[in-house]
Amino acid sequence: MEVRKTKGTFKMEGKAYQKSLKRVIDILSSLILLVIFSPISIAAALAIKLDSPGTIFADVPERIGEKGRKFKMYKFRSMIVNAHYLLRTDPRFKKLFHEYKKSSYKLKKDPRITWVGKFIRRHSIDEIPQLINVFKGEMSLVGPRAYYPDELENQLKEYPHTKKLVTKVLSVKPGITGLWQVSGRSEVNFDKRIAIDADYVDNISLGKDLKIILKTPIIMVSGKGAI
Repeated sequence: MEVRKTKGTFKMEGKAYQKSLKRVIDILSSLILLVIFSPISIAAALAIKLDSPGTIFADVPERIGEKGRKFKMYKFRSMIVNAHYLLRTDPRFKKLFHEYKKSSYKLKKDPRITWVGKFIRRHSIDEIPQLINVFKGEMSLVGPRAYYPDELENQLKEYPHTKKLVTKVLSVKPGITGLWQVSGRSEVNFDKRIAIDADYVDNISLGKDLKIILKTPIIMVSGKGAI
């Protein structure tokens, strides 16, 4: 006799996975991946230091995580020192900041990015340190994007109809990779991006996470949609 699962059953299984198994997978995977990627991380750190003055890790403001809690996201530095602050305060970047906000907080041609930064961003090498955030429980391997506070505030002003979707997205941990990243990444605007992430939250499951994880290396190697 064939047993058919209802949509409600899948949602119950998704919640059970999210509360227990997802965290176990995050801890084990982050440790394993930190070891696997250690040679690339060392090479990236050396290249950053040789390419431009400044720290190895990006000095950026905190991000908004699960339930609105702020946390420090670890990323390899791909821009000039104080790039985040300069964009918002330096008169030389006034036009660039306007373009940045207009294009859903993404820039196709950003003069702040270093030579090494272009390469590590294109292949998502700059995001490897986020595995530390995953191990600490601030992030998950798979989840929605983690936004800057001012970015989220301004995007909500631009797209007020997305408020409920944002609330839903902030109910879970942000991820290193996610559904929108493997569906178009930086090529989609905020309203579409938040809708994709909200759909992910509604349908979290081990199967979906595995599919996203398997697609991610292809995106990293090809650099498709990366900025």
